Amino acid sequence: MQGNLFYGSGAALVTPFRAQRVDYDCLEALIDWQIDSGTDALIVLGTTGEPSTITPSERSAIIECAVARCAGRVPLYVGTGCNSTRTAIAQSIEAQRLGADGLLVVTPYYNKASHAGLIEHYNAIADSVQLPIIVYNVPGRTGLNLPPEVMLELARHPLLCGFKEAATNPSQIMRLFELLGDGIAIYSGNDDLVLPMMALGARGVISVAANVAPEQVHALTSLWLKGETGACRRMQYQLLPLIRALFSEVSPIPVKAALSMMDRIEDVLRLPLVPLDAERRAVLRQELVRLQLIDGNDGTIPG
Repeated sequence: MQGNLFYGSGAALVTPFRAQRVDYDCLEALIDWQIDSGTDALIVLGTTGEPSTITPSERSAIIECAVARCAGRVPLYVGTGCNSTRTAIAQSIEAQRLGADGLLVVTPYYNKASHAGLIEHYNAIADSVQLPIIVYNVPGRTGLNLPPEVMLELARHPLLCGFKEAATNPSQIMRLFELLGDGIAIYSGNDDLVLPMMALGARGVISVAANVAPEQVHALTSLWLKGETGACRRMQYQLLPLIRALFSEVSPIPVKAALSMMDRIEDVLRLPLVPLDAERRAVLRQELVRLQLIDGNDGTIPG
C-alpha cells in the first residue's frame, strides 16, 4: 500500500467557522486554493482541524464536503484517531464509507497506552478498513511517545504504511530511519524540520504552515525531490520566521489568525481555544508581510 501515499506537501487544513458553525463554503474555497497552489495532499480533521470540538454530524458533513470538492484531484486523508479504540474504528469506517483516500491516526492520548496496547490499538483499526493509514506520533500534544521499535512492529500490517513523526529528538528520528528505511512512507510532522527529515529519507511534510503558504511549502518539498538541495535549504530558512510565528501559541490559534489576516476565513475558534493575543498577532502579521502573503496596509495580496 505504500505506493498509494503521496510525495511532497500535505496541508493539515483548519476547520473554518462562522458564528461558531462550520463554514462549508469557506472550506470549499480553501480546498480549491490549496490544490491550485500545488499542494500534493489534503488532511481534514487532523489536530489543526480542531476535531475534539467537532460534533459527529459535523464530522460527517466535513468529510463529505472535502471529498466532493477534492473530486480526486489530490488524495484526501481524514484524521480518525481517538483515545478510544472503538471510537477510532467507527470513525475510520465512516471516513472510508464517505470516500476518504486514507487515514491519519494519532496515538491515543491521556490513557498513555503501553507498547503492547499501541500495537493492538493500531492493528484493530487497520483490520477494520481497506485504506492506507498514516500513524501520527506527536508526543508534545498527546503525552505519549511512539518509539521507532514499536513502529517497526506496526509496519508489519500492510495498511499501516505511513508515519508522521512530530517528535523532535534527533536520536529517535535517526533511529526511525535506521529501522524502517524505505519500509514505510515517513513524513515530517514539524514545519521547521522538513529539510533535515527529507535529507534522511522522508517523502515530505504534513504541514500547518501550508495553510497560509501553500505554494512555498510545496516548493520546499519539490525542490528536495528534484535534487535542488541548495534551493531547498534557502527556502527552509526563508520560511523559519513564519513557522516560529505560527507556533508562537498552540496550533491552530496562530494559523487561524493568519488566514483571517489574509481574508481567507474568520478568526473563530471553539473553546477552550481563544484567538491570538495582540503581541503575537503583530509578529505574525510582520512575517506575512515579509513573505508578501499580505500587503503592508492590512490588505491581502490578490491571487
